[in-house]
Amino acid sequence: MAVSTSTSTSTLPLLFLHRSTTSPNPAALSFPSSLRASPLRSRAAAAASPPAETLDLPSDTPPVGEGSGIPMPSSIGDDGEQLLFGATAGKENVPACAQLHPSFSDSFNVSQEKIVIVNRYGEKLVGVLHEAGSKYIVVLCHGFRSSKESRTIMGLTDALTSEKISVFRFDFSGNGESEGTFQYGNYYKEVEDLHAVIQHLKDQKRDTRAIAGHSKGGDVVIIYASMYQDVSRIINMSGRFDLKRGIADRLGNDYMERINQHGFIDVGQKKGQSIYRVTKESLMDRLKIDMQSACMSIDPNCRVLTVHGSDDDVVPSEDAMEFHKYISNHELHIIEGADHRYSSHQLELANIVVKFARSG
Repeated sequence: MAVSTSTSTSTLPLLFLHRSTTSPNPAALSFPSSLRASPLRSRAAAAASPPAETLDLPSDTPPVGEGSGIPMPSSIGDDGEQLLFGATAGKENVPACAQLHPSFSDSFNVSQEKIVIVNRYGEKLVGVLHEAGSKYIVVLCHGFRSSKESRTIMGLTDALTSEKISVFRFDFSGNGESEGTFQYGNYYKEVEDLHAVIQHLKDQKRDTRAIAGHSKGGDVVIIYASMYQDVSRIINMSGRFDLKRGIADRLGNDYMERINQHGFIDVGQKKGQSIYRVTKESLMDRLKIDMQSACMSIDPNCRVLTVHGSDDDVVPSEDAMEFHKYISNHELHIIEGADHRYSSHQLELANIVVKFARSG
């Protein structure tokens, strides 16, 4: 278990603590300007922002549609992630990096290709391959009701490809551009989506060096590693260890009573329009997951990295310590001052992830 003694006055034991005032070595990594950290947000400002799990989405958010993915709000996802593009299903989007950093992509000769992969249910998963020259690939997984266009996913794509590491980012079924109906819970189906992606890359003679997931995606990659032994590096960014927590924030303290009475709970907007339905089956899909057993089932030869913000306003940083406790081959980084979205710490996150992905 990789650990380090912190030089900070923090009481957090056995971890790498990154202070926001410490800049990464510019000679080691050179990321585009989009990843440079903005000024640290004050705690007062952070408190004023609504927690991501209880976020009121824009009133013009379209309802969930059958068989074509769920259209996302144009600016923010349910995990609090800023989306760089509104990933509306059925619409051909111009690749995000090409729009954001054309000179960057050109200078590193990074090509982009939209790829469609069919999962075991016959649903089309839409992803983008960023070809940076490496034979191996890092697969990036988004969070709850987010997409492959989230700020964190796009920032990591730029950081990895700038180091000539190829990237594949995709939408889970029922999200973004991918087919399927959005469902609450759905962890194991998303694991199978990820497996379909990795199998496709394997069929193309490509080696998946690492899988990285943010928020709910962090849980998905941990569960994946407990079920499959075909990826040697797992990166969990802000994943939740205790999946019983956070539900009441979103559904209300009486959620079990209501779902037992009606069989479902509709999550709606201020004007009463339903965004998605939580069924008893989908709720139990989340509640029955034992992350401790999943962590202990990971092959000891598989290296696992957990990154978490000390000021995470959605998933407490204590959850990261639980991952560290139960995963045998584990490295933990707590980024001091970072929130769930790494709003002012994108560069620090990228520095940690890139170093881990390209290490021997």
